Amino acid sequence: MNCLECGEKINGRSDKKFCNDACRNAYNNKQNKDSSNLMRNVNNKLRKNYRILCEINTDGKAKTARSRLDSLGFDFDYFTNLKIYKNGSEYKFIYDYGYKLLDDDYVLIVKNQA
Repeated sequence: MNCLECGEKINGRSDKKFCNDACRNAYNNKQNKDSSNLMRNVNNKLRKNYRILCEINTDGKAKTARSRLDSLGFDFDYFTNLKIYKNGSEYKFIYDYGYKLLDDDYVLIVKNQA
């Protein structure tokens, strides 16, 4: 059997696929690489938004000015899901952190405990 990454002959167990850890890591990194710049850019924006919400919301619930989020580079166009509650409240979530735009140019940030 030959290494899936470099093609070298493999010594050892019969079910081995790689000759060493470096080849295994290189192969898996290629397989798991984002397929396009678009995906990578979207994931970076989601990560940045998530970090910003985490920094501001340390107690499970926080209220902040929208301008503060803007100044930190938060991008309101990127979120992972939208939840509309029975009372009509609309929250945009980035994984387990959600935010609701309030009337007075403030933003309510919550953490989903489930």
